[in-house]
Amino acid sequence: METIRVQLLRAGARVPSRATEGSSGFDLYACTGGAEIEVTQVPVLIPTGIAIEAPPGLDVQVRPRSGLARLGVIAAFGTIDADYRGEVLVTLYTTSAGIRHVVRDGDRIAQLVVSRLEPVRFEVADALAATARGAAGHGSTGR
Repeated sequence: METIRVQLLRAGARVPSRATEGSSGFDLYACTGGAEIEVTQVPVLIPTGIAIEAPPGLDVQVRPRSGLARLGVIAAFGTIDADYRGEVLVTLYTTSAGIRHVVRDGDRIAQLVVSRLEPVRFEVADALAATARGAAGHGSTGR
């Protein structure tokens, strides 16, 4: 089992945790110092009060929480690189002008999902192998 080290940067910061034993993501908590932050369609950075140290070879991603997404509050996907040591910040926004959401200290705002990175290389090719789909893109396989 790999270990991700977590530094609590200020009072109220919480270590990411799983809501249930079967959860694939670890909840990230807002650490606002008691301030309330309004989320609208304009993206806003929400502090978590933590910094992490992930071992090389792990892919740590910030992802939306489905409960907030159901309300129209989206966390932007993000990657936390193995060499980043700054505070984990979550970009939140709403999907329409009529949605207002207030983030308070300790709220679950996003989740961290950890996976293993595969070593790969890229190779320039003159042509790619043919498939039935070919170059058909966006929406070509149906809705």
